Amino acid sequence: MYIVYMKKQILLAVCICLIGTMMIAQQPVKIGVAGLSHSHVVPLLRNMDRDDIEIVGIAESDEKLVQRYVDRFGFDKGLVYETLEEMVEKTAPEGVITFTSIFDHLKVVEVCAPMGIHVMVEKPLAVSMEHANEMAGLAKKHGIMVLTNYETSWYPSNHFGYSMIREGKLGKLRKVIVYDGHKGPKEIRVNEEFLDWLTDPVLNGGGAVMDFGCYGANLLTWILDGEKPESVYASLNQYKPGVYPKVDDDATIILSYPDMEGVIHASWNWPFNRKDMHVYGTTGYFYQDDAEHVRYRLDESSGVQSEQIGPATIQYTDPFNYFADAIRGKVEIKPTDLAALELNITVVEILEAAKESSMKGREVRLTR
Repeated sequence: MYIVYMKKQILLAVCICLIGTMMIAQQPVKIGVAGLSHSHVVPLLRNMDRDDIEIVGIAESDEKLVQRYVDRFGFDKGLVYETLEEMVEKTAPEGVITFTSIFDHLKVVEVCAPMGIHVMVEKPLAVSMEHANEMAGLAKKHGIMVLTNYETSWYPSNHFGYSMIREGKLGKLRKVIVYDGHKGPKEIRVNEEFLDWLTDPVLNGGGAVMDFGCYGANLLTWILDGEKPESVYASLNQYKPGVYPKVDDDATIILSYPDMEGVIHASWNWPFNRKDMHVYGTTGYFYQDDAEHVRYRLDESSGVQSEQIGPATIQYTDPFNYFADAIRGKVEIKPTDLAALELNITVVEILEAAKESSMKGREVRLTR
């Protein structure tokens, strides 16, 4: 009888544990926000009433900026704390989404990592390899995720092209050309707080080379399963020194691999916004025109095929839902994923090499 009783007790304990786990999994993930100066925070503030995450606190010391967003989006000003330290201590978030300068990404990880709080930053990961390596060391020591969010990570068109490459439909890759940019942050009238650090060589790490060069470096490294280029050659230009006196406003970066070449065109001088990519293989090509439109040709006898790729073709189209699921363990982050820390350390290494190459006027070889 005792054995039967104990079996029932164990079964009851297991059931209670399972129910508790299910309840936790169904609850929204508690999220804190570090900073409001990066305008990419707007989509989050516009859609705070969500089932997957709960914004428990916002860290921002600029009172005028806070009030402007409170007036615009109507969130409770009581959510706002002056410092990140106070916010995480009082609200105990499970993850922190970061909208500070790129330079301050390290500080966010320094505060969050010892408390076991996962971090998602806006692109790029860091201003330098020194910062990136410190962030990686903290993440490893304290067992947290440090993810990087890129708008292009959620483009169905990029994932469509990636599948074509993986399936060998384009043959061996020979050249990938990535175009990213717009007229310039001042020309498109980004908010003043964003412009102040975006055009600062310390706080942003550079100009267009960092702001838009990171997209191409991220996509190329993803396409090549994390492979580093053998060398980087770059030309950083200042076509509008009167507008951007401290940083470059145009960058061309050439990445050399054993059997192919990657070219990144990052600019604050395009006549319109663009985030597109051309991929050439030995048997076909693929043009990613925007988030949902692609063109491709797979052999000489075929004509050009055009498709509109709807968002339903990929699992995630929202970075915050992705972050929440990663925290809950519903998605495994592999080192070669677009948001992964390991892949984005390579991105920073490429960008750092690009700045060095332009300064020295020669290619920079990477340790592979």
